[in-house]
Amino acid sequence: MNARWILPSLSPDEQRRAASLARELDCPPVVAGILARRGVAQGGLADFLAPKLKRLADPFLLPQMREAVKRTLAAIDGGERIVLYGDYDVDGVTSLALLTRLLRAYGAQPATFLPSRMDEGYGLSPEGLARCVAEFQPQLLITVDCGTSSVAEIDTLAQAGVDVVVIDHHECPAQLPRCVALVNPFRADAGGDFQYLCSAGLVFKFCHALLKSRFIPTFDLKAHLDLVALGTVADIVPLIGENRLLVQKGLEAMAETGWTGLRALMEVAGVKTPLTPGDVGFKLGPRLNASGRLGTAQESLELLLTDDPGRALALALELDSQNRDRQKVEKTTADQAQEQIDFDPARDAAIVVGAPGWHPGVLGIVASRICRKHHRPTLVIGFDENGSGKGSGRSIAGFSLVEALEACRPLLDKFGGHEMAAGLALQENRFCEFQQAFKRFARERLAETDLLPRVELDGELELGEIDLDFLSIHERLQPFGMGNAQPLWLARGVQPLAAPVVLKEKHLRLTLGQGGTRREAVFFGGAADPLPPPPWDIAFRIERNEWRERVTVQIQIQRIRSAE
Repeated sequence: MNARWILPSLSPDEQRRAASLARELDCPPVVAGILARRGVAQGGLADFLAPKLKRLADPFLLPQMREAVKRTLAAIDGGERIVLYGDYDVDGVTSLALLTRLLRAYGAQPATFLPSRMDEGYGLSPEGLARCVAEFQPQLLITVDCGTSSVAEIDTLAQAGVDVVVIDHHECPAQLPRCVALVNPFRADAGGDFQYLCSAGLVFKFCHALLKSRFIPTFDLKAHLDLVALGTVADIVPLIGENRLLVQKGLEAMAETGWTGLRALMEVAGVKTPLTPGDVGFKLGPRLNASGRLGTAQESLELLLTDDPGRALALALELDSQNRDRQKVEKTTADQAQEQIDFDPARDAAIVVGAPGWHPGVLGIVASRICRKHHRPTLVIGFDENGSGKGSGRSIAGFSLVEALEACRPLLDKFGGHEMAAGLALQENRFCEFQQAFKRFARERLAETDLLPRVELDGELELGEIDLDFLSIHERLQPFGMGNAQPLWLARGVQPLAAPVVLKEKHLRLTLGQGGTRREAVFFGGAADPLPPPPWDIAFRIERNEWRERVTVQIQIQRIRSAE
């Protein structure tokens, strides 16, 4: 599919800021331009390049934080039954692990509860709450990564004499639950700028607030930043503001982690130091997520809490095995979904596929893959033996899934999410009607230009400019991730100097030349399609490559086109 390659342009204000940043950093203009476009002002350069923990904002700026702290400390002092109720993804599991460790340091013995994706669904579902209350009889229930929309469920708990503290980062509905405290940065009365935090970040702030209220000299909150970085990167929240600091310091803490289970997981996943957000996003996160996708995330939580090396290794190996099982289920579902797609780029502005038996734990991943491949809003729905369906969706820029699902509300049992990702439930006998309604809505809302993929470039480089000095400056922009993407560079008129070498039957190693400079490059997945006629324009990223104590710059090609 043809794509539009788009080089950025700087506004006059950004040009002035870039010039100042280039002088201050003594860096190439293309790097200063990236900083300027990403909103880094000269006065904030130090916080961006070298953030410090002492600059963390007061946790009590978050709404109802004082009420949450007061009630929690009272429960600890009174020996009450405290239950931590979380979500089954990495954000939820790391949040529960961090909060459990702190409450244990205070002398409490909190129980933890994670719902089953298949049987109880997400959040404070009636089924999940019923099992939680039956097993633990909580007096104080602290919900993490869920609860903001659970008005009826929290009312039921209140009637049963259970106090509830909600720590959540999902958007607030018009009616809020009546609980002891709702610590959510999306509340209308929220102070500070914390809406980018995921639940692991909010739990870190909650722990900070508890320790400010009652200090424990033996508890090192900084040593727990590895758990916060795990949750933050895996939840794909923007790496801006304090998230940037939490991830940067968290990755440093992870390299020397004291958690037996995390060390075991890193060993099994083959993660080496120094760590990057990519190690979390592609190696650690999927393994921690695997148990929650196909069953319950209890094993992932146990891994992060155990201090037994033997048990840790056994759990890490089990999660690795479950991740391989998840990959098989995901591939089978993706292949079946692709077979269903009767896709005409000139006609279809959206893709909706569904079938009985597709596992709900992999639908979001499959939707994401199809969306990227075809550059269309995509919904993937699986139906059970009773004809009840659960689905996940992923979107493209300029198309709100929630708005589209709202337009189809009469055909749905329920739905929720945000512009780029959403979930839904519907009955199988309404699938065809819903499929047509959703595709019709997309066709009306999306212009032809919206349906062309965009290659958003960050700047243009000559191959001769890419050396170790440039790599050093480039690495100062880390950590890369959502909201601070790894730069994508353009090099024009590049010539192949040798025949491509195929690696593992799907990747290519290329030898490139431009203006007398010769560089090696790798093109992951590049063997799948024929290369265009040279000379080429290449869109690429750069990485540090270390082999036998020798450091080189690795060029990773993302796209190739005939030179324009």
